[in-house]
Amino acid sequence: MTWAAPPRPDADATATAAARLAALATPPGALGRVGALAVWWAGVRGQACPAPPSAVHLHVVAGDHGVTARGVSAFPAAVTPLMVGAFVDGGAAATVLARQQGVHVRTHDLAVDVDWPAGTDARLTEHKVRRSSGSIDTEDALSTDELDAALAAGRRIADESVDAGADLLVVGDMGIGNTTPSAALVAAMLGLDPRAATGRGTGVDDSGLHRKADVVAAAVDRALTRYGTDPRALLGALGGADLACMAGIQLQAAARRTPVLLDGVVVTAAALVAERLAPGTAAWFAAGHRSAEPAHAPALAALGLEPLLDLGMRLGEGSGALLALPLLGAAATLLAETALLADLLPG
Repeated sequence: MTWAAPPRPDADATATAAARLAALATPPGALGRVGALAVWWAGVRGQACPAPPSAVHLHVVAGDHGVTARGVSAFPAAVTPLMVGAFVDGGAAATVLARQQGVHVRTHDLAVDVDWPAGTDARLTEHKVRRSSGSIDTEDALSTDELDAALAAGRRIADESVDAGADLLVVGDMGIGNTTPSAALVAAMLGLDPRAATGRGTGVDDSGLHRKADVVAAAVDRALTRYGTDPRALLGALGGADLACMAGIQLQAAARRTPVLLDGVVVTAAALVAERLAPGTAAWFAAGHRSAEPAHAPALAALGLEPLLDLGMRLGEGSGALLALPLLGAAATLLAETALLADLLPG
């Protein structure tokens, strides 16, 4: 599966919004990054003064990872389906935030290691690629066919949202062990020390962090030796069906001129792959927050993104992006409704 370069955000709308921002009845630069966010929103919406986002879709993409058996997480893989159930029932933290803000939520099982009971909503598993993934320290996460299927699933998910009228997408993650492949992907693509890129994820202790760093280092060495820096091959070698699906969503959102508000390290690792597969994709992204995971900051920097929030969070699920969502709405409203200085001056 190949991806064409995405369209660029609207240059005229961006320029007009920037000119309006400079003309507001505020000191120059007083709105700081809120003003820059408003100009970005104008460009990706193709309007000089677009309304705040009103049709936001959160897609929580779930999958298990074979490396969990190596002791890289503070929780067992059995927690993943339990948390997926919490998303479906509306009791997960991200769904609470989504409900508060009127965000539409869909949960997608791409690779959860479970057979769901009879009566489970078929939409949960309509894009499922496999159960869990290969343990990336010794084998590829996905076969070539599985990688294509997961990317194609992401494309379909994005298309469904855009066709339904979504004006902003948020991607969330759910999967015990998923910060391990994310750290490996970021380290491999950016040439980072794999151990330095490895964080505590769900809260592993020092011995768990050491095991996790060993796994990440072995995975990166194996993948780079076999595939070099090819982003697509690295996604299949180190990612998993969930991360590949996230990359597909983000790629197709940009292709469909629909902005994406990024969450934590897992989603951002997928976004880094998306940008490498189709340069220019990152122009359609804004970073909701910077998580406590050490791979997140360099991944955001490589994408040219400055996070809106930095709260020490590492929950995932789309939670950090949803907490930043009101800032985007405020930025759009300030640009549209703040008086112009020229209108206040006499004569």
